[in-house]
Amino acid sequence: MAGKIYLLPVTLGGDDFSYVIPARVINITRQLRFFVVEELRSARRYLRKIDKEFPIDESNFSVLNEHTTEDEIEQLLDPINIGYNIGLMSEAGLPCIADPGARIVSLAQKKRIEVIPLSGPSSIILALIASGFNGQNFTFNGYLPVKPAERMIKIKELEKRSKTGCTQIFMETPYRNQQMFDSIINVCNNETLLCLAIDITLPSETIKTMKISQWNKGVPSLKDRLVIFII
Repeated sequence: MAGKIYLLPVTLGGDDFSYVIPARVINITRQLRFFVVEELRSARRYLRKIDKEFPIDESNFSVLNEHTTEDEIEQLLDPINIGYNIGLMSEAGLPCIADPGARIVSLAQKKRIEVIPLSGPSSIILALIASGFNGQNFTFNGYLPVKPAERMIKIKELEKRSKTGCTQIFMETPYRNQQMFDSIINVCNNETLLCLAIDITLPSETIKTMKISQWNKGVPSLKDRLVIFII
């Protein structure tokens, strides 16, 4: 009998996993011995966080990131073919959203392997529901262009789309958050609403929606923090 892929949520940071990870998910995670992860050290650290006695040395870990080839992804499914279940873990939150894990799930679906998503924190959805923006019609745009000129063109495009009633959600690598914020302030109309959802689920969490003109009066510290941007 073939195994299954469990999509395992992890915390968005911090040490109190019980605040955001359901007990059922913890129990399923504890039973698994094969894992596909984005980063080995953080995955092992998380497993030891949820269970100090987790048998790390008796478990098997495979890395899936942007450098993994299609042939290597095929091999990651080998344990399933002989009856073992696999746990897929992202660096933060739910796997497969702005995450390379989507590639192995796509292959699993093609091979008719059962994929089981488990409940956990999503910074994108939590930001949206707390923002006051339209939650019925929205687009997650992932990461915007890195080059300043291209980024500003993209922001202007997203602002235009947002005026049609379609909420626009995007994110940035933490060390470039300030540049993203500055680009939004410089490009968008003063009346445009902007939500900054910062450090969601952490003690330092801040979620505010204000006009661009209001953000000009008080800029929070964004560097090296997890931020979801919504317009």
